[in-house]
Amino acid sequence: MATVHVGHDENSREIPKAQTKKIWKTFWILAGITALEFLVAGVKHPLHLPQLFVIFTFLIMTIAKAALIVAEFMHLAHEVKTLIWSIVIPFTFIIWLVIALLVEGSTILSSHF
Repeated sequence: MATVHVGHDENSREIPKAQTKKIWKTFWILAGITALEFLVAGVKHPLHLPQLFVIFTFLIMTIAKAALIVAEFMHLAHEVKTLIWSIVIPFTFIIWLVIALLVEGSTILSSHF
């Protein structure tokens, strides 16, 4: 029976070169987004940026960083699309539920007091 060798030795503890490049690329993207967050935080008062703009900017950048971390380091990007959607759709509804509860809760509190 013939033996098939796949890319690298099973006993080797080294990370393949292509994986290392992808990890560094992900690192630099995350570092860039974090630098943008610090930039927005540093210029929001001198430029008199609206608070709502700053909050949404931070929220979008944080979600982008979380999605990239989940996709690359937790290997979700390399899974079948059905698994990805079975995680994304319930997460979206949970976020919607939290926002709806916060809005309704603040409405109820403001009408009773």
